[in-house]
Amino acid sequence: QLQASGGGLVQPGGSLTLSCVASEFIPGYDAIGWFRQAPGKEREWVSCFDVDEGDTYYAESVKGRFTISRDNAGNTVYLQMNNLKPEDTAIYYCALGKHPGSWYVESYNYWGQGTQVTVSS
Repeated sequence: QLQASGGGLVQPGGSLTLSCVASEFIPGYDAIGWFRQAPGKEREWVSCFDVDEGDTYYAESVKGRFTISRDNAGNTVYLQMNNLKPEDTAIYYCALGKHPGSWYVESYNYWGQGTQVTVSS
């Protein structure tokens, strides 16, 4: 199971760190992805961490502002979000899949509940 947390209300230019805690990692499922979904829009891929190789992947819209990482124990993946913009407002989800770097929703098989991020002054 995946548990996402850390959302909240922040002003434009501010920062938030989201956490995704995995109760277990399933062999062969090497991708921890973050997605977001704004009202009236489709779910959008944001970033991915390859738990096997340690590689990271980012959508162009967040590259240079967001950083994905994993803690030393390996159970938690973080999404550090800096210089937040109103267009980053969405419900953020973490998910587990087999294909690191994939941005397709269908590539991810296990999903956590979302955490709301609101960027507003």
